[in-house]
Amino acid sequence: MLRLRVSAEVAVKDQVLDHLGETRGVHRMIAVPEAGSGRWVVEADLSPSAADAVLEVFHGLHISHEDYVILRQDVIAPGLGPGSSVAGEGDFAWVEIVGEARANARPVARYVLLMMVAGMIAGLGVITDNSILIVGAMAVSPDLLPLCATSVGLVSRRYRLAGRSLATLLVGMGLVMAVAMVTAFLLHAFGVLDGEPGQYLGGLQGLARADYTTVLIAAAAGVAGILSFETRAANAVGVAISVTTVPASAFFGVALALGEADRAWGALLVLGINLTVLVASGTTTLWLQRRLAPH
Repeated sequence: MLRLRVSAEVAVKDQVLDHLGETRGVHRMIAVPEAGSGRWVVEADLSPSAADAVLEVFHGLHISHEDYVILRQDVIAPGLGPGSSVAGEGDFAWVEIVGEARANARPVARYVLLMMVAGMIAGLGVITDNSILIVGAMAVSPDLLPLCATSVGLVSRRYRLAGRSLATLLVGMGLVMAVAMVTAFLLHAFGVLDGEPGQYLGGLQGLARADYTTVLIAAAAGVAGILSFETRAANAVGVAISVTTVPASAFFGVALALGEADRAWGALLVLGINLTVLVASGTTTLWLQRRLAPH
């Protein structure tokens, strides 16, 4: 459920109440005088699907974005029955999704550092054929966020947002590759890796081969990713998404450092297919939700 609070001049207070009262999904409105300012504070419960319509009302009334706030509230009681006017936690709120996408469309320092850490862990996982390290790298990687932000930008036709998000995603994959490559190169240079390259790449050579499972896994991961992004469960599902990105990126870096160019390009092809299908699957899922969501 969403909670709206807007500060309005006396002259437009009645218009705000009238327009909100006519908007589907707006419930339990109250208006009280704002202490010491001569303005009125209007509050209401919103269904997530009503948020966009409410913003259009404010835009039409020329209400500044500094004069209102929309918050998400967790509903504890009562239980939600069919037709309840109290929206559940998992309901779709497009304005919230767009805001989250904007917040994750740039490669901030935390994102860069986490991707570098993921690259080092995944690189060591490839070298040692250690699946636990690979899973650990996937858990660290925050690549789900810009990936989903790209889909949000495409569906909302905010192409600059989509471009920034995609660039952030590619920067993250590049960091994983670079750190994994440097890690393998240094280990080889100092004699830690003194065997044949196949000794360190054989266990995970499937990361360098694309087949029908590559497409199917990426498609399913894209659906799961966008659904988790909407419900703020990105941390829990991020591991499932990164299985299609981080291991292949790290394999590319390690293979390149060990002079196995053929395997490196194979891993890059797998990564390219995965990223393309992930974005397509997530974008399609989000587009269908917007088309089918109640207005």
